[in-house]
Amino acid sequence: MKIDEIRGKNGEQLREELHALRREQFNLRMQRGTGQFARNDQFSRVRKSIARIKTVLNERTRRINADV
Repeated sequence: MKIDEIRGKNGEQLREELHALRREQFNLRMQRGTGQFARNDQFSRVRKSIARIKTVLNERTRRINADV
């Protein structure tokens, strides 16, 4: 997911996306643990997407707190 797409979403959509990505990350870990996993690039893609979403959420929180 691109950063422009992330910034275009509202907070609730970002939290839902973050929840879905964390669930996907968990499922990937379980697949790797059982030996069913084949593609290692999915781990980094999911991890980086989670980081991007958390960064945007933190930016918005800091901007709100700075205005107060």
